[in-house]
Amino acid sequence: MQHTRKALKFLHSLAACGMIGALLGYAMLLVHAPQETPAAYADMRQSVSALCNYMLFPSLAVVLVSGVFSMAAYQPFQGMHWVWIKALMGLGMFEGTLAIIGTKARRAAELSARIAEGADEADALAQAIASEWQALGVITALSVASVALGVWRPRFSKS
Repeated sequence: MQHTRKALKFLHSLAACGMIGALLGYAMLLVHAPQETPAAYADMRQSVSALCNYMLFPSLAVVLVSGVFSMAAYQPFQGMHWVWIKALMGLGMFEGTLAIIGTKARRAAELSARIAEGADEADALAQAIASEWQALGVITALSVASVALGVWRPRFSKS
């Protein structure tokens, strides 16, 4: 049982690192990747999509599954408030990452591809990017807060 707990904790921590790294990489691509031409911007959006598909979403899945399994494997977790707060934050990260970031990244990629082909979608793209940054900030803050909560582990428990 002790080995299972440690393995789940390691997996959970490693996946959280992957998720936060992917979110920061996403932001770095938005800021620093070549975007001088519509074609370069469309290429950057494809890189963002690849980062989401191959690092962010899998890391999120491992974080959620290992967190649920940790709660099931270690009975005392079920009576601790901080664990339930992390579980709720995990649901928020899941919803935000899949529904908001994934959708925003795809939408911006589609718009940038149409702009590269000559369509006039600059205003729609600007709106998509603004809401994408907001979603990225919220999900990153939730992820960091969840890690901090897991490290801090406040000592109060359910009555």
